[in-house]
Amino acid sequence: MIEEPGSRFIIREEGRAIIRRDESRALERFSPNARTRDIGEGRRRTEIERSDGSRVVSEVDRNGRLLRRYRRDRSGREIVLIDNRRFYRNVGIGLGVTALGVGVGLALAPPAYSLPREKYIVEYDSASEDDLYEALSAPPVARLERPYSLEEIRYSRSLREYMRRIDLDTINFEFGSFEVAPDQYPKLERLARIIERVLRRNEAEVFLIEGHTDAVGSEEDNLTLSDRRAEAVAEILMSEFGVPIENLVTQGYGEQYLKVETEAPEQQNRRVAFRRITPLLGLKGQ
Repeated sequence: MIEEPGSRFIIREEGRAIIRRDESRALERFSPNARTRDIGEGRRRTEIERSDGSRVVSEVDRNGRLLRRYRRDRSGREIVLIDNRRFYRNVGIGLGVTALGVGVGLALAPPAYSLPREKYIVEYDSASEDDLYEALSAPPVARLERPYSLEEIRYSRSLREYMRRIDLDTINFEFGSFEVAPDQYPKLERLARIIERVLRRNEAEVFLIEGHTDAVGSEEDNLTLSDRRAEAVAEILMSEFGVPIENLVTQGYGEQYLKVETEAPEQQNRRVAFRRITPLLGLKGQ
């Protein structure tokens, strides 16, 4: 295990490296007014109070894994966004919890689907707003056996492929950089409008932002870089366009999933992808 700046940990397990972060620290980075306190048994609760009187509450275990996230409005109504507690109590359904708290033993075949490729993987720059909305509101492309934990979704490519994907090909990252230049912020405005449109239908939707790199550099450095790229896009969506941060989760994949198979520097591999994962979590927000 390698500890990286920003409460990130790179863990090699079962022949592959993954990056995990302390989710309470991540929420604190996005929200300066976030307050975290211990609630016993190594668990921590982070709360964000909004100007409208609502609160966002996020609970993590001793390893920083997200146990539960919900929003409570002024009337006391709770909108559950993520609830992983049942998975950590029941490891017999596919989630292997190791001492490091990240072992995922999910055997799942990729889905069979008949969609045209441009509908399944949507290129952001050339897509219409209706195309983007369809990609972020469509059901899974094949039947799912059960709800899945956030860890299973993050670390199983086959599972993520049950949902359509938007490739943000319009956002250009410089080589070795995770920063998005201010002149590129307006490119994310359309995506923010589509997210808002989807949230009007169901305010408990959850979206995954995936960060990627090209194959230049070490595996560990690329994992960290890709994770920061995903977070950078999430922060812009929140701070510039008002997307609720609690509806977003981020994950870096480094050089694992190259769009263009090359070991050389390649702009198309330095990218961020976006997909809705609510149906995978199996929550309705009620």
